[in-house]
Amino acid sequence: KMFALKLCVLLSLISLLQGARILAIFPYPGPSQYINVVSYLKALAARGHQVTSVNAFPQKQPVANFSDIPVLEVFNSYEEIIQDLETPRSSWQENNFINDFFMNITKLVLQNANVQRELLPVGKAQFDLIIVEALRIDALYGFAAHFNAPIIGLSTFGTDWNIDELVGNTSPLSYTPLVTAGLSDRMTFSERVHNFVETTIAWLNWQLLYVPQQQQLYAQYFPHVAQQAPLQQLCKNFSLVLLNQHFSLSFARPYVPNMIEVGGLHIAHTPTALPQHMEQFIAGAGEAGVIYFSLGSNIKSKDLPPARRELILNTFASLPQRVLWKFEDDQLPNKPANVLISKWFPQPDILAHANVKLFITHGGLLSTIESIHHGKPLLGLPFFYDQFLNVERAKRAGFGLGLEHATMTAEQFKSSIVRLLSEPQFADTAAAMSARYRDQPMSPQQTAIWWTEYVLRHKGAAHMRVAAQDLSFIAYHSLDVLSYLLAICLLIVLVVALVLRKLFLLVTHSAANNKLKQH
Repeated sequence: KMFALKLCVLLSLISLLQGARILAIFPYPGPSQYINVVSYLKALAARGHQVTSVNAFPQKQPVANFSDIPVLEVFNSYEEIIQDLETPRSSWQENNFINDFFMNITKLVLQNANVQRELLPVGKAQFDLIIVEALRIDALYGFAAHFNAPIIGLSTFGTDWNIDELVGNTSPLSYTPLVTAGLSDRMTFSERVHNFVETTIAWLNWQLLYVPQQQQLYAQYFPHVAQQAPLQQLCKNFSLVLLNQHFSLSFARPYVPNMIEVGGLHIAHTPTALPQHMEQFIAGAGEAGVIYFSLGSNIKSKDLPPARRELILNTFASLPQRVLWKFEDDQLPNKPANVLISKWFPQPDILAHANVKLFITHGGLLSTIESIHHGKPLLGLPFFYDQFLNVERAKRAGFGLGLEHATMTAEQFKSSIVRLLSEPQFADTAAAMSARYRDQPMSPQQTAIWWTEYVLRHKGAAHMRVAAQDLSFIAYHSLDVLSYLLAICLLIVLVVALVLRKLFLLVTHSAANNKLKQH
């Protein structure tokens, strides 16, 4: 009996140690989106889970328990798309432009030869969990039905109306701005009108034009499950959504239980020593300190118009600080002596350095979070999408300033830099925000891993799913209840009106009879 008991305990422990088979789908060509998740995926692999990742950035060196399915086709025309981002468009056209990009990514993944060979054949592979970039690639959610596995969404920029729908989250438009609107949670009346109109346009554009296309793709590539598990149902059946956001980074807002904030998910290492030439350059700046300038992975500094580049160079040359500039060419004509260029900088290690005083950034969410994590003020030069919102948050919070990169003058650029370096409130606010952000019971990556394994332990964690996911649009917004109450009110008004009319007729008829009798 004792042997049997020990054997049962041993078998139970072995079962607990067994890793899950996880399919991760992060196909976007923007490097920052994969940078946000790759350390999390590798951490899952290090814990014994078998991770298969569909992505555009396959590993250069083998990683234990980690395999790639490259989808390099997503880079086709990507440079042209980035350059076309700033073309003026109407709101409807802007949504068409964005959603066409998402549709193209979805199609390219499903058409990829490796995906069709390794994943799409029924019975060829099996997975226990699907993790996807939750950003309008609805047809790819079909892998959850295909493998009969729970699905977790991960959003690089936080949440919006589209991601909210995956778990039935509520986002009152009165204080939750559209990601692309560049507004804060403290909106004026006109800003609330703008937010309502823009969100409505985005919702209608997606629902009317692109949801049918996603449904068609789903039926085409997953015909064996499309009938019993409609795409609309899959889009409401997410076990969990992990958000690259945190209330200390932006503003407080409501979340349902299966929406978890893991802002700074990519910040998972202790700062390491810089390459010698970078360390010497920074140390040589003395008390004046160093400015770090990077426009991220999508915007290339080398592609800035010559006049803009010259304005930036002249401004840097006039400063007592030294500047680290992420520049994608080997040569920068007229580069002043106080500027060091490189195609790559170890950004987290640079920002962690005590002598780096200011971060000039495009305002991407990962860069903004890193700036807060390391307590550095920032000057934002936003280009597209959520960057305007992130810079606006930095301005409202008091640890940054923002400028329009295409129209800023040399005087505005320099005066903003001088203000951020000389007025202590910016550095003080950045330090206070860093302290608030770091004050968490677990790191963002530890939190993400714990909740991921929670979903695995509880077979999809259906108990966290809110009832809103089973309600129609009419029932969710109580339109039927309002209609019912309005009908009752109208009925009461109608009855009262009929009674009053009847009384009026009786009174007037009686008065008429009295007059006749008097005559």
